[in-house]
Amino acid sequence: MHLVESAPFNKGKAKVYAGVPGNLVAFVCRVSFRRGFDGTISFLSKTQLIDHYIESLGAIHIGGQRMIIETKAALKLIDKYFKN
Repeated sequence: MHLVESAPFNKGKAKVYAGVPGNLVAFVCRVSFRRGFDGTISFLSKTQLIDHYIESLGAIHIGGQRMIIETKAALKLIDKYFKN
């Protein structure tokens, strides 16, 4: 996954929409499943967001700024944002 960023009007306490980044990541996980990668994705995180992604997305920090989301966390995100 490359470059997920919130618009300036959608940051901080005055944000207009909640859950946009999580929704986008869930979409990427869903695409990963459809392409045969078991929902697994990787991305580079800004250093100050590593702990946030661990807690909010179930991501795993694998070193440096590299993070991954594996199948189990991907399924949770997809279920949260794309209830069928």
